[in-house]
Amino acid sequence: MENLSHETLHQIAIDFGTPVYVYDTEKITRQYNKLTSAFTTCNAKIFYACKALTNINILKHLLSMGACLDCVSINEVKLGLLAGFDKKNILFTPNCVDFNEMVEAKELGVNINIDNISILEQFGNAFSDSYPVCIRLNPHIMAGGNFKISTGHIDSKFGISIHQIRHIERIVKTTRLNIEGIHMHTGSEIKDINVFLMGLEVMFNMTVHFPNLKYIDLGSGFKVSYQQGDKETDINLLGEKVTEAFAKFEEETEKKLEVWFEPGKYLVSQAGYFIVKANVIKQTPATVFVGVNSGFNHLIRPMMYDAYHHIENISNPEGVQRIYTVVGNICETDTFAWDRTLNEVREGDLLVFYNAGAYGFEMASNFNSRLKPAEVMIKDNKAVLIRKRDTQDDLLRNQIF
Repeated sequence: MENLSHETLHQIAIDFGTPVYVYDTEKITRQYNKLTSAFTTCNAKIFYACKALTNINILKHLLSMGACLDCVSINEVKLGLLAGFDKKNILFTPNCVDFNEMVEAKELGVNINIDNISILEQFGNAFSDSYPVCIRLNPHIMAGGNFKISTGHIDSKFGISIHQIRHIERIVKTTRLNIEGIHMHTGSEIKDINVFLMGLEVMFNMTVHFPNLKYIDLGSGFKVSYQQGDKETDINLLGEKVTEAFAKFEEETEKKLEVWFEPGKYLVSQAGYFIVKANVIKQTPATVFVGVNSGFNHLIRPMMYDAYHHIENISNPEGVQRIYTVVGNICETDTFAWDRTLNEVREGDLLVFYNAGAYGFEMASNFNSRLKPAEVMIKDNKAVLIRKRDTQDDLLRNQIF
């Protein structure tokens, strides 16, 4: 998939300053169309997992393509409604929230996914069969690119264990809860489609316990390429296998169910660019550092997940290649990349980080009293500011003197 040109990114940095996040909506559109095309032969619904990137302009763009919305907080739900999503097309999948947040979601009329016994019982006692819900199950499948983003294993805080099905049944029977969906999500960056098929088999086995089911939600975790040689999730093959599995299930049970997916990173990661400026070139006895005008307060993935982001020098793309360690300006170990080969970097040069659309700005903070960067969206070949850069006033906005 073709990236924005160095010239385009360089001009955006001049026009809007650095550091700056840039999102190419054309790439989001391509990813969404690729996904929907893969699942045209089964009864599928795509819910964008907006925790990846919640700028309301991105939400509206995905809405315009027909996407539904997956939310993990009540505020994400409210953002979705504000963006124009129909409440019937919003799924609320929180974890460890207060029961009042579940009640608020019920009052807003969205689909609710419950992932622990306590909340399931409270919801059943409060609302009985008056409001259908989904149950998030833990299938006990270890998957994902990093333990911190693996969510379906036995030690995960997410979901109700499939081994607690008798407890679930007792609550459902006692409270007369109407269960219309069952859900699983095993993690992020899953390359092997057999993980989804294993999970689907577990979900099929669980359907006998829930006679009113309308859908099975397989979560997401589709892998995208971050560096040369990365293996992506084979979406087309997964679509074929899921279609076959649901057709066989329908033939055996005479039940026709929808399949739901919740991609986040898959839709927006490759559409994002993060542009920074080289502040200093610092040589030590062992290392040459490029110190940039950003840090893990803006892009935490390398420090938190050991994530790889391809970096290019867009100011000197033909320069001699040298080895650098790219670091930020935060007063802690703050490394974006160790021993990375880049075209010679000079102080003042602009560097771009690729695949920065997911969990980049979304996880940004004001650590060290640094200001959050601006966000720019490219739509119809035009760069538009969609979030202003923080000012000093933003740091003080909620403080009381």
